[in-house]
Amino acid sequence: MNLFKRFTACALIASTALLGLPAQAAMVSSAESMASTAQSDARAKVAALLAREDVRAGLAERGLSAEQAQDRVRALSDEEVASLAGRIDQAPAGGDILGILFTVFIVLLVTDILGLTKVYPFTRSIR
Repeated sequence: MNLFKRFTACALIASTALLGLPAQAAMVSSAESMASTAQSDARAKVAALLAREDVRAGLAERGLSAEQAQDRVRALSDEEVASLAGRIDQAPAGGDILGILFTVFIVLLVTDILGLTKVYPFTRSIR
């Protein structure tokens, strides 16, 4: 019983001593918080567009699966996603889905050329 108490005491002392080591705190400005929210909203907007059935059908007609498009959107930087979300906002409601699909195609083509993904067989990576 003495060995068990000694082992338990050592374990508690070690865990208590190491408990506070990795803790760090920092102030987060309102601008940083708003930027983070805007970035997640932009990614959610693009993901919602790719989830639509008519967009999936348009991508399939061009030889791109929805999963491949989602992978490419995940590979985009925050600025590129914000730009794409802005273009979605500017698109007329219920119309010109072809323009949006063309924009997605161009973005995916650029990421393919940059070597971030490999979907189109007719492109060569610059890497």
